Amino acid sequence: MNELILILSVVFIYGVALLAYFLFGKGGLYCISALATVLANIEVTILIKAFGMEQTLGNVLFAVTFLITYILSECEGKKSANKAVLIGIFSQVFFLILSQSWLLYTPSENDTAMQAIKTLFSNTPRLILASLTVYAVSQIFDVWLYHKWWNFTQKKFGNKRKFLWLRNNGSTIVSQLVNSFLFTVIAFAGVYDFNTVLSIFGSSYIIYIFTALLDTPAVYLGRLISDKAKARNSDKDIIDKEKDASDCQ
Repeated sequence: MNELILILSVVFIYGVALLAYFLFGKGGLYCISALATVLANIEVTILIKAFGMEQTLGNVLFAVTFLITYILSECEGKKSANKAVLIGIFSQVFFLILSQSWLLYTPSENDTAMQAIKTLFSNTPRLILASLTVYAVSQIFDVWLYHKWWNFTQKKFGNKRKFLWLRNNGSTIVSQLVNSFLFTVIAFAGVYDFNTVLSIFGSSYIIYIFTALLDTPAVYLGRLISDKAKARNSDKDIIDKEKDASDCQ
């Protein structure tokens, strides 16, 4: 069941990101980016076995933040992609401070949740600090690399829109190697034995590569959503101008 749930999670999370973009534009993607970075830091505490590998959850949620920056880079520009990264960093800092404040309360004698909260969030600072550091480094690097690939494909082939798959996968393969290595070492070195840490690193990287291949069609769909939205806005502007001209007459 673990394998099936992971596959369905990829489809669901990517689908929700595209739906948010369709309904709310780039604001929807900013919202999903903030939610994903917070929820991934909770989900990453769970260790499972799937596809013959030992791995932590949270990989898919972190992967969708890269999908979001690719769509924003492709359709809204580099500035919008970097803004999504800053929103993710802000969300993680907010969550770190808030979640640790919960542990300072003295629970009522009738409380049934505090012990579970302490168990879940006692290791949160290390995980979130690791996530925050790695997220900032890998995402900023990824946005930079995506646009470097974009400049290369545009100069090489003389077309700005072609070879989206190349810049998407080219940037992911490199940036996710950096992301997987740094996060695994900072978050889990000393927590698990060396073989487990190595397994987590290998499985995380493999999952990121797998999700990168799956997010390529999603980026194309994101660009299609953007193209149709711009066409609708253009048609609306034309109608509004014709109406204004008619009113003046």
